[in-house]
Amino acid sequence: MRERIGKLLADGLKTQTEPFPETAREFSRLLDELYRLPPDDLRGKLVLSGFTDTPYGPERMRCQECMYYLVHRKWCDLPELAVPVEADWWCRLWRI
Repeated sequence: MRERIGKLLADGLKTQTEPFPETAREFSRLLDELYRLPPDDLRGKLVLSGFTDTPYGPERMRCQECMYYLVHRKWCDLPELAVPVEADWWCRLWRI
């Protein structure tokens, strides 16, 4: 699945990187939107969560520094996402 996600991103899938949820309420609202997606809607999850296949922003944020990233599994442990990820990817649910 990681390869499939990587191909979608490399092929130019347009995702919603902005607005970045700055407050707990905005973060929770985004989680609610993800929760309402069908569990197998991978493309929808990627678009809504704003995945990129490169570090993001001037601070070059990436999955590897996110609190939900499981290093040894290369996995996003956020239940609403629960997808395999690469260390250099990023999404707007990134948290430290």
